[in-house]
Amino acid sequence: MPPSPKPARALDWPALSAGLILAAGSLAAYSRTFSVPVLFDDRDEILNNPSLRHLANLGAVLSPPQNMGVGGRPLLNLSYAVNYALGGGSVFGYHVVDLLIHVLAAWTLFALVRLTLRQPAMAGRFGPAATPLALAISAIWAWHPVQTESVTYLAQRAEELMGLCYLLTLHGFARGATAAGRGGCLGWFSLSVLACLAGVGSKEVIVTAPLAVILYDRAFVAGSFREAWRRHWGVLVALAATWVPLGILLSGLNQRGAGFGSAITWRIYGLAECRIVVRYLALALWPRPLVFDYGPFVMPRVAEIWPYAVILLALLAATAALLRRNPAAGFAAAWFFLILAPSSSIVPVVTQPMAENRLYVPLAGVVALVVVGIYARAGKRCLPVLAALAVGLGISSFVRNQAYATETAIWIDTVAKVPQNARAHSNLASAWLRVPGHMEDVRVQYAASVRLESHSAEAHNNLAWALAAEGRNQEAQREYQEVVRLKPSWAEAHHNLGKTWYATPGHMADAIAEYKEALRLDPTLAGVHNDEANAWYVTPGRMADAIAEYRAALRLDPDFAEAHNNLGNALVNQPGQLEQAVAEYETAIRLKPEYPDPHLGLALALLRQPGQGTRIRSEFEAVLRLRPGEPTAQRLLASTPANRP
Repeated sequence: MPPSPKPARALDWPALSAGLILAAGSLAAYSRTFSVPVLFDDRDEILNNPSLRHLANLGAVLSPPQNMGVGGRPLLNLSYAVNYALGGGSVFGYHVVDLLIHVLAAWTLFALVRLTLRQPAMAGRFGPAATPLALAISAIWAWHPVQTESVTYLAQRAEELMGLCYLLTLHGFARGATAAGRGGCLGWFSLSVLACLAGVGSKEVIVTAPLAVILYDRAFVAGSFREAWRRHWGVLVALAATWVPLGILLSGLNQRGAGFGSAITWRIYGLAECRIVVRYLALALWPRPLVFDYGPFVMPRVAEIWPYAVILLALLAATAALLRRNPAAGFAAAWFFLILAPSSSIVPVVTQPMAENRLYVPLAGVVALVVVGIYARAGKRCLPVLAALAVGLGISSFVRNQAYATETAIWIDTVAKVPQNARAHSNLASAWLRVPGHMEDVRVQYAASVRLESHSAEAHNNLAWALAAEGRNQEAQREYQEVVRLKPSWAEAHHNLGKTWYATPGHMADAIAEYKEALRLDPTLAGVHNDEANAWYVTPGRMADAIAEYRAALRLDPDFAEAHNNLGNALVNQPGQLEQAVAEYETAIRLKPEYPDPHLGLALALLRQPGQGTRIRSEFEAVLRLRPGEPTAQRLLASTPANRP
């Protein structure tokens, strides 16, 4: 008698409906983000990252530069490389992938919470409402406006990928711990370990995932740490083994502005983070104001910090008490502090001690604790309120995302909220630079950065550049002098100071002195050789020095069109050098056809050679096309017939 067929498994319509709601709400909240431009670190991690240019070169893709945000994060870099292979630098594809990762993470959180609420330790009280409660928690988490930085800002894909892997690690373990049969357990446990390993290639915070798993096991499955180890020691050891590759990838952490060894001690950093962790909790409960960049580390004063330290110690003590008396609630509270610990404890991250993206996964613990706590007291009556809260948060995310519409918009928003952040002023200036007609705004923002960071050579250098671009040479000169005082070994600063002296009548010797100092510090700067040559060119009796410096520039950079043109100008009046001058002009034109100066120089040089009338006219016409109204070209073109002998 043939075996009876297994009954078809019914579709889980409540779960499917919840998944559609989560996806639709996330798409609505982020519907205007697909054209958000590259911002801040995006330029280095995506546009200026050579390792992701060729997907076929997996060795380079999986070994990204250590001094970038992708350093030590091969899976993150691989995801960027796939995006680049499909769409180059177009932001649309990157935002699609980021939103997809976020939705997958929300689905995983939904599945994990629903499964947890159906565990024997929770089922009696919360099992019947597991699906609506899981939907409420995952929707509030996914649509919460504090998540916008992780989802909308492309460089924070690291947080999203790690978050998805973190949740998959927990979900895989939870499914394996409750699966029937050895095969089912092995499959789910394997998923858990592989997800944790993938997280290792995404972001270092995954280091806490094995600890979260054992806390979960103790709270919801085994009931004690001893029983958890007895039942699941194999998978726990496998998860802990992921710390080995993570340790290898952490070798370049200092190059990314994090880790021990910085000027900030772990004690001072830990003290400052007391306030930041409390602020994270406040943002989880009331997400206003949201700030794109809080700025680099600022030395705290004890009088400002101690109240936050007291609050944090009280919260940690309450969490420890909950872990003993109510392991389920304790797990949710510990989840928040545990996942924040790598970046918000004693390991200095001096370039960015506070960042909202770090709440991406920890937020789930706060939301779960609040939602389940409300349900425990109010029952099903609270479900419509929770639904309204989720929708309201989604609308807030939609509104918050409007601040990301342009590069200038997000920095204007940041400067308004954190006016003491010098880096925000500097980045707003850089954003204005890419908008024509805003040079005054550029200067104003660079000046604000200098006021806030008067000790920063880079800030003074930026302001000097803006002043020079506005033709305010004397003010620019004073700023460049401050730059070389603050950072005397900066060759480019000496170069820039030299250019301001060059533009100051009677100070050619000062210009040459600064150029020589720049070249002493860095002899490979072709542009400095060219500018020193220009100074010698206008100094009586020093044409030989000018020619020597132009040639030095071209030895360093043979494709330097301006230096070829300048060398042509220097040679054209030297005895027996006319042909060489013509050759230099021709090389400059070949390298940079839209550069008018070598066309003019070549035409003037050809005037000295017979039978060049047609070619002379052609070069004068090129000058007028590229620089309409050029007086010398107009005058000589009119007097040069095409058949001039």
